[in-house]
Amino acid sequence: MADTLKSIYSEEFLRDFGSKVKEAYAPFDTDRFVTDVMDETWDKLELKARMRQISLKLGALLPASFGEALDILYAIDDTCTGFPYLFFPDFVEVFGQAEADWEQAMQALERFTSKSSAEFAVRSFIERDPERMMRQMLAWAKHDNEHVRRLASEGCRPRLPWGQALSMFKRDPAPILPILEQLKVDPSLYVRKSVANNLNDIAKDHPDLVLEITRRWKGSHPHTDWIIRHGCRTLIRRGGPEVLELFGYATGEDSEPLTTSASLVIEPNVLRIGEASELRYELNIRSGDPAKVRIEYGIDFVKAGGRTSRKLFLLSDKTVPGGSRLSGTRRHSWADLSTRRHYPGEHRIVLLVNGVETAAAQLTLQAGEA
Repeated sequence: MADTLKSIYSEEFLRDFGSKVKEAYAPFDTDRFVTDVMDETWDKLELKARMRQISLKLGALLPASFGEALDILYAIDDTCTGFPYLFFPDFVEVFGQAEADWEQAMQALERFTSKSSAEFAVRSFIERDPERMMRQMLAWAKHDNEHVRRLASEGCRPRLPWGQALSMFKRDPAPILPILEQLKVDPSLYVRKSVANNLNDIAKDHPDLVLEITRRWKGSHPHTDWIIRHGCRTLIRRGGPEVLELFGYATGEDSEPLTTSASLVIEPNVLRIGEASELRYELNIRSGDPAKVRIEYGIDFVKAGGRTSRKLFLLSDKTVPGGSRLSGTRRHSWADLSTRRHYPGEHRIVLLVNGVETAAAQLTLQAGEA
């Protein structure tokens, strides 16, 4: 995806942007800007590195005064909206770090975030002065504009994709919590999704804290219930009995398991990397009251060193009548992905119902054709 996105920064795009700058600032040299940006390193740069290159070369051709440079960008930012213009807040991150420029930098991030997003740019300011910046983020959480409120949550996520991890918040997320409290009933789904994602980030390092928040928030407001359901998705996938009970998933007691029988078949069960298999499952739910059931299959993938790592895949998540017989099929590809590489070996595959293993099968994965 990033390879596709980085191609948006074509020579045509850069010349068009340069012409906009020149309208607001006559000394701007568009030809030099394009040449400097697309230098001998350009073809090897990934998406974010290209954004940073644009910021750096733009800054070299604008006035040295941060405030004067911002005035030029303010003059054209209404015509510079959307994902490609993430280099506007990146410009602030690069050139607005001086103490004397703090207030102007905050104003610029607030302004630019509604036109692209400042979620990446704020993170260096958090690293530089976390207490001061988190006070700013809390103020943004009360802003009238949903884009600014989202920035308050998205910008301090401990594990923001494509963004630098905030190790301090992975260790101790306490400074984030007042912001999430402020936004837990936000009317904007755009904001609520960010709050849920932030909670999900926190859950990966502090599951007990997120469970405590879930118990406290649950039932207080429909918007909040939506947030905690999505914010606990990693915990739900892990299948702990406490989180499953919190969200109404049926649990089996010693005297009466949730499933009375279950089976899992994999065909073929010997194949090469790059091929696909079909999974077939059947299970019977105990009789009685309707039950909320989450059915998943897990694969213990063999890694390079011979160890295994389990990944879960959702098959079904619904409420069914007591005594239901459930079955289904799923095609699973064993082709390498950018996010997962396959290795030969014996792979254990399990069927899980509300986090409990109910059936298992083995698959032998062989090296692909040379």
